[in-house]
Amino acid sequence: MIALVSVPNPRSVLAHGQQENMATRRRTLSTGSDHSDKSDHFCHINERAVDDISLEFFYKPHTLTLLAVSVIALLYYALTRNDSKAETNIWSAVWVVIFFFLVVSTLAFPNGPFTRPHPAIWRMVFGLSVLYSMFLLAVLFQNYSDVKEIIYFLYPDLRDWEPDEKEYAVNCSDITVTRLWSHMDVFAFGHFWGWALRALLVRHYGICWTVSLTWEVTEVAFAHLLPNFAECWWDALILDVLLCNGLGIWLGMFICRRLEMRNYQWESIRDIHSTTGKIRRAVLQFTPASWTHVRWMDPNSTYMRVVAFAILVVVWQLVDLNTFFLKHIFYFGAGHPLSVTRLLLLAIISAPSIRQYYTYVTDTQCRRLGTQCWMFLFITFTEAIICIKFGLQLFKKTQITYVICWLVLLFLSSICCVYTCAYTAKRSQIQADQTKKDLKTEKTEKTETTNNIQNPSTEHKTSASGDSDVIENGDSPISNGYNFRRRSARRADNSVSQKL
Repeated sequence: MIALVSVPNPRSVLAHGQQENMATRRRTLSTGSDHSDKSDHFCHINERAVDDISLEFFYKPHTLTLLAVSVIALLYYALTRNDSKAETNIWSAVWVVIFFFLVVSTLAFPNGPFTRPHPAIWRMVFGLSVLYSMFLLAVLFQNYSDVKEIIYFLYPDLRDWEPDEKEYAVNCSDITVTRLWSHMDVFAFGHFWGWALRALLVRHYGICWTVSLTWEVTEVAFAHLLPNFAECWWDALILDVLLCNGLGIWLGMFICRRLEMRNYQWESIRDIHSTTGKIRRAVLQFTPASWTHVRWMDPNSTYMRVVAFAILVVVWQLVDLNTFFLKHIFYFGAGHPLSVTRLLLLAIISAPSIRQYYTYVTDTQCRRLGTQCWMFLFITFTEAIICIKFGLQLFKKTQITYVICWLVLLFLSSICCVYTCAYTAKRSQIQADQTKKDLKTEKTEKTETTNNIQNPSTEHKTSASGDSDVIENGDSPISNGYNFRRRSARRADNSVSQKL
């Protein structure tokens, strides 16, 4: 007997299996070290998914639409523009290459750890970091005169610019209000806002103050190479550390504390009916979706945490050193658009980079460094190599002893900061546990007192039964006094009978 067996279509089986997998698959929210899967920890900082999508139109790919619009725009721009000038043609080509590279970035690059205001924004930030790194690599393999020509092509005004290095370490004994106020220039306000931004990104007093103090050590160590690093003691300690840096750190940490205390419950813009409410919700899209408390230092920190923190401090100092060496070697001012553009780009790149580095250092389940952090480190080291190559004559004057002492001090300050913060965190944790225990004990005592007041009969019965037990055992002081009086009366009767 031949049985007819129906063989299912492989495609239908595959589709059915995919449907079952999609049905059983649920969206998981990564909350740091709560996940057991190590890949989820890395994806949370490198390819974070968007939670609670309210307007699905803005989060769909639209790849074909983007392709059509890009091709049409390219066709129109290429056929209608005037190509008679070579310089204009080069600039047009540069801008078109940058534009289409950013388009590809939105399609191919990872989101990073942030999703506000939109993941595409952070993909383009990663694309800008890749473009800048490619530009640095192109500069690295040129000679000094060609690099200067590239800079002159980008900024023709630098051809006639002469370096004007302001000397700060002059007549340091003359301390007046007028002189102090003269040092409060635009760069002082730049220090203030820069440290406020750094405090917002790092969110730790110990790290910010360590970097702020070690930067003054860095200026002393490299003052023989960069004369404008030499400054008076009151300029370094009072104006820089206490006023500009200190107030900036305080402002940044104050904003962090306020954001940590808020409860983030986002409402869909479709559920808001008023125009003002919709506009307010659209503006709030450019604010963080949540603000978590960071914990750089752990009471049980190992030597690897010390090494990771030392790397953070050294890289931070290296980024700032690159700023001064680049403008000193290639002759452009601190307020020039070339310097300001670089600083703004690095500030934007550093936001996801610091978050990825924090997760890599503190989360034991995250075994890979985020791509944006990796690119930031690559940019920093490439800039340092460029400074060394084109400033070789300058670095020949380097005092090796100063540099070695500088590195040793950075490492020692990192060790002190890590263990001091870890000890402080441990003491705070012990005090918090003790306070919690005291509150629990006080709450228990109040509950017992309230119950006794509400149920006095129970307390009376308990005390009465206890007294009866004591009387039966002959241990009550009342019963002891009664027995003593009976014995005294008997002795008195005996003495009277004997006299009679």
